[in-house]
Amino acid sequence: MPKQGTCQRVFILGMDGAGNFVRDTDTPHMHEFLKRGILTYDAQAVLPTISAECWGSMLHGVLPEKHGLNNDRAELEAYPEDSPYPSVFRLARERWSDAKLAAFTSWSPINRGIIEDGIGVHKVCLPDEELAASIETYLESNTDVKLLFMQLDEPDASGHDSGYGSDSPLYLQAITRSDQLIGKVLDKIEQLGLMEDSLIMIVTDHGGGGAARYSHGSDHPQDKTVFWGCAGPGIEPGTPISNLSITDAAAIVACALDLEAPEHWDAVLPEALFGQSLKE
Repeated sequence: MPKQGTCQRVFILGMDGAGNFVRDTDTPHMHEFLKRGILTYDAQAVLPTISAECWGSMLHGVLPEKHGLNNDRAELEAYPEDSPYPSVFRLARERWSDAKLAAFTSWSPINRGIIEDGIGVHKVCLPDEELAASIETYLESNTDVKLLFMQLDEPDASGHDSGYGSDSPLYLQAITRSDQLIGKVLDKIEQLGLMEDSLIMIVTDHGGGGAARYSHGSDHPQDKTVFWGCAGPGIEPGTPISNLSITDAAAIVACALDLEAPEHWDAVLPEALFGQSLKE
């Protein structure tokens, strides 16, 4: 197994509100890529299964009762730079004063209120298709980026409009379109020669349609159970992984980039991934 920090960079490529329905529709790009690593359909979102709470836990490594984020707060307030619960972006900035960090989101509250301002993160908010194209352009001039996050919003928007679930054709089509955009970003990463020494996660924040067909937020398995996958140096293809929380994504980023994990984190590094743990 590799030592911590062998990855040169981390990409977190996310689609909002996809649950584990990527297995019920055409998603060839993520599935083909994740043959290089691991994929589970049984990861667990945090409660409540709402975007700010879930993306907040993924990026800050703690449960919602600690980071305190909700959709209204993320929309209206900047996340405090002196919070005891920093994002992985702040940890990276504290490690490297000049590292290139970037966040491309369709749902603007992530950049406005979940990822800290004032720490030199390149932030872009655009509709999904334009967003993916802007990442391709950015990477052409910034192959030395250290941490890049992407969030596509169409699956969640479609779920709210047309209903979530495997029996909702428009929702499934939205997931397929997100997979196509993820495929374009993966192609650019490969074209630029960045694939071999990058850890790449493909994730979602929550599902939907459990307690209410057009919504989410409950502890129903359809809201809470999500897909999660990653590939990169030292990750053996097909490694089984269980009991994964989306919060653990922060610990995986920290391990890959050799960042110091805060003691208070709820995030735990799955030992199967790198053969070590960030927590005793």
